[in-house]
Amino acid sequence: MRFPNKQEVERVRRMYPAGTRVELVAMDDPQAPPAGTLGTVLGVDDTGSLLMRWDNGSGLNVIWRQDVVRKVGERDA
Repeated sequence: MRFPNKQEVERVRRMYPAGTRVELVAMDDPQAPPAGTLGTVLGVDDTGSLLMRWDNGSGLNVIWRQDVVRKVGERDA
């Protein structure tokens, strides 16, 4: 896996500021919340991963360029 550079991480932070609501589309992890689960972005780490608080109580992060989420209320994110 290639880690994002500083500019890519900053772009992700602008796209998903803390408080952004997202819906999980796909996550390849046996502990993943079900697709369709809603959550709130707590922040973005230095690898570009979204630090999450899922509405079902999970705290599993969204991995940059591996997992898929969309912003709630937007067509594509």
